[in-house]
Amino acid sequence: MHYTTLGRSGLRVSRLCLGTMNFGEDTDEREAHRIMDAALDAGINFIDTSNSYGGDGKDRGKTEAIIGRWLAGGGRRERVVLATKVYGNMEDPADGPNGGYGLSAYKVRRHLEASLRRLQTDHIDLYQMHHIDRNVSWDELWEVFQRIVADGKATYIGSSNFAARDLVRAQYEAKSRHMLGLISEQHRYSLMCRLPELELLPGARELGIGVLAYSPLEGGLLGNIFDPAKTSARSERARRRIERHREKLVAFAALCKELGESESNVALAWVLANPAITSPIIGPRTMEQFESCLRAVEIRLDASTLKQLDEFFPGPGGSAPEAYAW
Repeated sequence: MHYTTLGRSGLRVSRLCLGTMNFGEDTDEREAHRIMDAALDAGINFIDTSNSYGGDGKDRGKTEAIIGRWLAGGGRRERVVLATKVYGNMEDPADGPNGGYGLSAYKVRRHLEASLRRLQTDHIDLYQMHHIDRNVSWDELWEVFQRIVADGKATYIGSSNFAARDLVRAQYEAKSRHMLGLISEQHRYSLMCRLPELELLPGARELGIGVLAYSPLEGGLLGNIFDPAKTSARSERARRRIERHREKLVAFAALCKELGESESNVALAWVLANPAITSPIIGPRTMEQFESCLRAVEIRLDASTLKQLDEFFPGPGGSAPEAYAW
C-alpha cells in the first residue's frame, strides 16, 4: 500500500480508503468484519462511514454499530484513521423538529455523541459535513466544530458535496478564527463524472484540501461491465445506463483487456493519477470485490493510455475558465 498526507495536514492515509456504505445492507456483519480485517492486513488505514448508513428507519446508524463492534475487538482503533459524517436524517423521533437534513450546532453535537457511542470510541479522526447546508451560518458551524476539536472528540474536520465556492468561504471563515479549517472534501469523481475538474479539484488543490473521490467506479458501471455472471444482478437502471453508454464502455473494456488489467483497477488508477486526489473510496460488498481493488495502487497509466481514456470519456476540457472561455 502507498500513503500520502491528507490535504495540508500531517496525517498520512492510505491511497485507497475503505468505504462502508454497503455494510449492514448488502454486506452482513461477519463479511464486513472480514473485509475490514483484510483492509488492515493490506495496509489500508483509512475507513470512511456515515451516521446515516445502514438502511432506513431504525437501521440508520447500523453501519457505524458494525464498525464499532469490530473496533472493540482489540488492537484496531489506533491503527485506523476513522472518518464519519453528519447531516442526514436519522429518522429518530427524539430529534423532533430538529430531525431531517441539516447542520445546526444542536444537531451536530447531538449526532456526534450518538456516533461515538455506536463506534465505541472517544474520538473521530475526520468528522465530515455530509453536504453543504447554506441555511446555517459559518459562525454557527465553526463555533461548534471548534468546540468539538478542543474537546478532543474530533481531530480534523472535512466536508462532502461542497462546491468550490463553499470551500473558499469555509476556509476564509476558519482563517478569521485562527482555525485549520477543512482538510478534506469528499466528492463524486470518476471517468464518467468529470465536472469536478472545472472548479472543485483545482480549487481544493490550491486551498490545500485533499479530495476523497466517492463512486470512482460509477456505482459499479466501470467494473467488469460485460461479465455475464454479473449481468442478472444489475438493476434495470444500471442496464439502461450500460446501453446508453455502450459504445464507450465497449472501447474501455477492450483497452483494459489490451493492458491486461481489470476495468475496475484501470478506472481506480485513473482517479489516483490526478494530483488533486488523496484517495478514491472503494465500497466493496464482498471480500472478492475488496481483493480485486488492491492492484489499482500499483498501476501507472502512460500518456498514451490517458489520452485514449480522455477520448472515451471526455472531460470538460480543463479547469475554468480556460475550459470554455477565449
